[in-house]
Amino acid sequence: MLDVVAACGSKRPDVIVGLGGGSCMDLAKAASAVLAHGGDVRDYFGEFAVPGPCVPLITIPTTGGTGAEVTSLAIVYDDVARMKMAIADAHIAPAVALIDPELTLTCPPGLTAATAADALSHLVEGFTVKPKNPSADELDREIYVGKNRITDMFCREGLRLMDRSLARVVEVPSNLAARSDVMFAAYCAGMAINTTGTAAAHAIQSPMAAFSHAPHGFGVGALLPYVMRLNLPHCTKEFAEISAVLSVADPDAPVADRARAGIARVEALLEAARSPLDIAALGVTEADLDEIAASSVKAVRLVRNNPAPMTPESVKVVLRRALAGDRSWWTSP
Repeated sequence: MLDVVAACGSKRPDVIVGLGGGSCMDLAKAASAVLAHGGDVRDYFGEFAVPGPCVPLITIPTTGGTGAEVTSLAIVYDDVARMKMAIADAHIAPAVALIDPELTLTCPPGLTAATAADALSHLVEGFTVKPKNPSADELDREIYVGKNRITDMFCREGLRLMDRSLARVVEVPSNLAARSDVMFAAYCAGMAINTTGTAAAHAIQSPMAAFSHAPHGFGVGALLPYVMRLNLPHCTKEFAEISAVLSVADPDAPVADRARAGIARVEALLEAARSPLDIAALGVTEADLDEIAASSVKAVRLVRNNPAPMTPESVKVVLRRALAGDRSWWTSP
């Protein structure tokens, strides 16, 4: 990002084009803030830290996953803090997003799978975040203001498309119809999480990235089964609704059974995306868990979003289960 700013010198561009995956588009967002207002990128970490309009931004995604083409969020890895930091501000939202699934046809299979797992995680977390009823004052102070009927609509459509095409896009990368479905699902996820935000899987993955160089999508994908189990008692109805969207449960079955069926189907989709379902496969060890847990709960905006309370102790429960790959564990709804 600093190289981009340096290359511009004293000139301010009329427009910035962010072409590529989520990291490329986030780089463009961060650069648009620094080029417009000067200073260091760290000056803009947090919520509402960008003082005004930035250099106009056009985003062109070449992966079907992050949804960064439509979000007002840029993730920057801070090598001093050893964790991912966020610039969260409407001023960095792209002015135009050009979404063309043909641009993903040359995306390598591994990256296709990892970004699809990320989009699926966005859809699940966007649908199950803690509901809020924000006041006008809170709308001015908080970037994420909870789920609502519109975000749920985006999540349902994205989940439906993922169910139809995620496995196919991994197995047959040249299938343009599948590419289109997954790319639109990622867009739907981005539109949802721009309002809802994400939750525990992303809060934990951020510090975990310092101990694993796996793709972000595989990191959140490996955590999601265990986070869903942690959250189950607090959003049983939402997981049951996911089972209805994915048509995997008897609508007359008890809500708890339908919720577990929804979780099981999400896990099957992660497996179809070839996402590891344990964090040991990503290089995380028992010795890393305390630091990851302690850092996870510092992601305050994501902690506030999570349906279940997030403490270092509850995060360590999730991490230990995820390290062992123990999906026999269920919290009771």
